[in-house]
Amino acid sequence: MLEIKNLTCGYPSGFTLENVNFQLRKKEFLGIVGPNGSGKTTLIKAITKLLKPEKGEIILDGVNIEKMGFKEIAKKIAVVPQTFKMEFDMSVEEFVFLGRIPRKSTFQFLEDKNDEEAVKGAMELTETLELKERLINSLSGGEIQRAAIARALVQEPQLLLLDEPTSHLDIGHQIRILDLLRKLNKGNLLTIAAIFHDLNLASEYCNRLLLLKEGKTYSIGKPEEVLTYQTLEEVYNTPVVVQKSIMSGNPYVLVVPHPEEYRKKH
Repeated sequence: MLEIKNLTCGYPSGFTLENVNFQLRKKEFLGIVGPNGSGKTTLIKAITKLLKPEKGEIILDGVNIEKMGFKEIAKKIAVVPQTFKMEFDMSVEEFVFLGRIPRKSTFQFLEDKNDEEAVKGAMELTETLELKERLINSLSGGEIQRAAIARALVQEPQLLLLDEPTSHLDIGHQIRILDLLRKLNKGNLLTIAAIFHDLNLASEYCNRLLLLKEGKTYSIGKPEEVLTYQTLEEVYNTPVVVQKSIMSGNPYVLVVPHPEEYRKKH
């Protein structure tokens, strides 16, 4: 569905992604992981054409995105950013309706029946219908994330990109959001790629992981192939212990307190 070929891009400050290569398969749930500053958000910006590649190609359904307009891309890819900056308040329902903009014809100014059905369906799926009259800025972090996912879903995308969907959420809301994403992936056959800081959540929910280090692809594969203690110590420069989860059998990463004392002993 999505193919990244020798991608190099970045900012005037000097940071770049360099020669990144990978394929995102249809119906998979890919976790994008790596230390702060490794290029995770930069990659999402490149995929959505917010950053122009200096070199390489981004191929979406066989077409280079450089040949696609933003509206055409928005019909295939929806993005849930880490945070929202709302210049003015609006109801949750109005916020979700914004996701229909890419689906409107040039001279369509009012919502039609298809728009209304798409919004209602997305809000039911994300359990935000009961919030529809609330003001968006009055919501909790978990409620805002569910509303943001609803807004993305009404675009009717094939691919959903999320930048740290569980950031700033407590454990209960983290699981609720990720269970929703798994449901969308498994039940609705939606392809998902999400940035994670929590390696254990990525291990539990994702089919594959893309591990970035200093703007380069360090490893890509199943969680058990990527989350080894040797790899993580090299990438994160800190000792860890990797065990199997007693619930799922997936890799479970344990940090080592007082790493300097640990290094002296070993």
